[in-house]
Amino acid sequence: MQAFDRGRILIIDDEPAVRTALRALVAGWGFEVGVAESGWVALEAAANERPDLVVLDLVMPGMHGVDVCRRLREWSRVPILVLSARGEEAQKVAALEAGADDYVIKPFGPGELRARIRAALRREQSHRDEAPVITAGELLVDLAARRVLVCGTEVHLTRTEYELLRVLVTNPDRVLTHAFLLRSILGPPYEDALESLRTYVKQLRRKVEPDPARPQLIVNELGVGYRFVPGR
Repeated sequence: MQAFDRGRILIIDDEPAVRTALRALVAGWGFEVGVAESGWVALEAAANERPDLVVLDLVMPGMHGVDVCRRLREWSRVPILVLSARGEEAQKVAALEAGADDYVIKPFGPGELRARIRAALRREQSHRDEAPVITAGELLVDLAARRVLVCGTEVHLTRTEYELLRVLVTNPDRVLTHAFLLRSILGPPYEDALESLRTYVKQLRRKVEPDPARPQLIVNELGVGYRFVPGR
């Protein structure tokens, strides 16, 4: 059993059959599993059980999943993985802006779900470790020294390019929305400057990607944002 197949996961879904199926699947991977049938019950369970990750359905009676994300984020940084049959861009953005870490559209395969869970747990572990040096293939980012090397050669980045890279590499495997990235690197007044963000991403890819035309590190999440993929 690998390190990422341990811990406690809270599954929140109002459909009994879905809860039962997910509980059996996730427990089979070695996790402890808790379940909740509504947002209000989930918030109480999260406070009492302190799960390592939350799997959350969006459409539920009483409290929408987006509101559950917002309330959890008021006091917890637990990774939140949204599962939803609704794949509209607006729904994805709303959930991610509310604090969700990832968004998986139903139906999905067990392999994809397990990979997303492990990625979320790995990201949280990296936050706890607070490693000052981050590597991904031939890319090395020294956060303490604010240095970036590719294949051992130092790469010059502008302040904005470096801030964009820093935000991406410190949130590996997490979907970061356009608005979140723009707020992080330029400030709230610029969160709608999508064309500027695309320009910064293009410039950054030229400097750190092995093949900028086929990006492997900084990948698009169409219509939503970008994800930094450090490799497996």
